[in-house]
Amino acid sequence: MPRKIRQLVADLEASGFTLAPGGKGSHRKYRHAQFAGAVILSGKDGEDAQHYQEKQVRNAIRATTR
Repeated sequence: MPRKIRQLVADLEASGFTLAPGGKGSHRKYRHAQFAGAVILSGKDGEDAQHYQEKQVRNAIRATTR
């Protein structure tokens, strides 16, 4: 069963990512000082996350812990 968007947001925030200005509509942009670029999540908190979103969040968190 896919995770929810709210779970991905919680993982990002627990890893030190902060919400950055610039998201449009249901898109949210998260940045981290040690991560080049940004993680952009689309969807409402209660929606199921897509596989590519889960992978993007997982890879971004791994990149900041190296």
